[in-house]
Amino acid sequence: MKKLLTKIALVVAGFSEVAIAQQDPQFTQFMFNKLIYNPGYAGTSGAVCGVGQYRKQWMDFPGAPTSMAFTADMRLTGMPIGVGVNFMSDKIGPMSTSFFRLAGSYNITKIAGGTLGIGLDLGILSKSIASDWIVPEPLKNDPRIPGSGGYIPGYGDAFSNPNLSKTVLDLGFGAFYQIPGKFYAGISSTHLPATQITSSTLGYKVSRHYYMMTGYTFQLNRWSKLTPNVLYKTDAASSSLDLDLTYLWSDMIWIGGTYRVDDAPAILAGIIVTGK
Repeated sequence: MKKLLTKIALVVAGFSEVAIAQQDPQFTQFMFNKLIYNPGYAGTSGAVCGVGQYRKQWMDFPGAPTSMAFTADMRLTGMPIGVGVNFMSDKIGPMSTSFFRLAGSYNITKIAGGTLGIGLDLGILSKSIASDWIVPEPLKNDPRIPGSGGYIPGYGDAFSNPNLSKTVLDLGFGAFYQIPGKFYAGISSTHLPATQITSSTLGYKVSRHYYMMTGYTFQLNRWSKLTPNVLYKTDAASSSLDLDLTYLWSDMIWIGGTYRVDDAPAILAGIIVTGK
């Protein structure tokens, strides 16, 4: 009988921030939710998988960054097809972005003991920018800054530019290879249409994002495993590199650390509950 594995991950210290120029949210525990980066992952594990993530920074500040993601995938019975669903929401200040995508992957099995998935995801991207902005020069109306208008104490009448709120088509592509429990590697791109979202006088350019990830599990002894994980991300304007090292004891308790180069470290810990 196949075992059902439930992984409970807890970030016990550290930080996870969004890169300044990259538009997609970033998660410290990237190795646990590969589908948000690569649709080729769908079905390659051979199991039914579901992952949920939530992050909130600077909790006492209005407009603090808040991100969440949910994915689920499986391989269709008797078919070399993996399917998945992917939802993400990212909010910071007046800006809100949501993605909803359905993934499909053709799984080629028995390649050097692993499975290669080549996949596409298709869905929608929703972008909104809306708030009462306070500009450095009161009463100056910049058509590139949205606002709802009205009177702001100490500043007078606010500008009355229209808010930006629009939903567009989103598309991604990826190839992912894995030997479950031992090795994985993937390359992918999201937001392939690179849509220019416009509303009246306002505009927002969605950049293509490119991802490369890999990881390998070393069996140190009967009880111990060590897994380095690497994720490289770029939107051709900026890039970031996540380096992770995880130690697993008795296939049950794991600890680790992640470092985002030139950004921040994090300490991770978790437990794997196994049942039949």
